[in-house]
Amino acid sequence: MTFHGRAGGRAAARGAAATLAIVSKTKSKSGQSTPATVVLTQAKAEFTLHPYDHDPNAQAYGEEAADALGVPHERIFKTLVAETETGLAVAVVPVAGRLDLKAFAAALKGKRAALADAAKVERVTGYVVGGISPLGQRKRLPTVVDESALGFETIYFSAGRRGLQIETAPENLIRLTQAVTAPITKL
Repeated sequence: MTFHGRAGGRAAARGAAATLAIVSKTKSKSGQSTPATVVLTQAKAEFTLHPYDHDPNAQAYGEEAADALGVPHERIFKTLVAETETGLAVAVVPVAGRLDLKAFAAALKGKRAALADAAKVERVTGYVVGGISPLGQRKRLPTVVDESALGFETIYFSAGRRGLQIETAPENLIRLTQAVTAPITKL
């Protein structure tokens, strides 16, 4: 489902390609539009939605998405929220690694960071854990994207709900979140 910053139209006939049918459904009122997809659409950024069947028993949401979509773990990024000296901030790192909290704090010109409480993160972002997108959060937070994202033509990250990933150019994510990039991942 590739979008070019505008809503997809209805498929002209029942025999239309499956992709077209999915595009139409995705942009419908009952479809898969999320605050994150709205941000990308309004910015006229090209992106593709990748739905998958979410297992409610899954504990590692990013790894689940990578495995379900057949995408290398290094190319799917998870969104983490941490407390810093100046408040909450967002880290976007590959699911193949862990957030280096010291490097993250340094990227924000601080000394310390700690992962934030899940309930607080859900309240501030408007998303549930396992479906937190770096785009379309209730409150714009300072964001750091791991520099490894720039090594890919496109990356994947949560579209704002479990079972739905966005694929877009890392430059789109960086621009729309006003992120800095830095090496913030421990492998």
